[in-house]
Amino acid sequence: MPHSDYYHLFTGSIVEVLALKHALAEKKIFPVVKDESESARLAGFGISNPSTQQVFLHKDEVEIGEKILKQLF
Repeated sequence: MPHSDYYHLFTGSIVEVLALKHALAEKKIFPVVKDESESARLAGFGISNPSTQQVFLHKDEVEIGEKILKQLF
């Protein structure tokens, strides 16, 4: 598996991810959001869990991201 500079911070509902993205944006942090159900839908496959998304941060932003995550949830 290739080395990545991104860290998995959170997995949750679309609503939770939107709140987290907004809080991170206030600190000028813009995460990568992975939505496997949307990717599957676009490719024509079935959707396993349509309301779950994953949030990834660059390794340099993880410490701030974890603090924000604890404040939100």
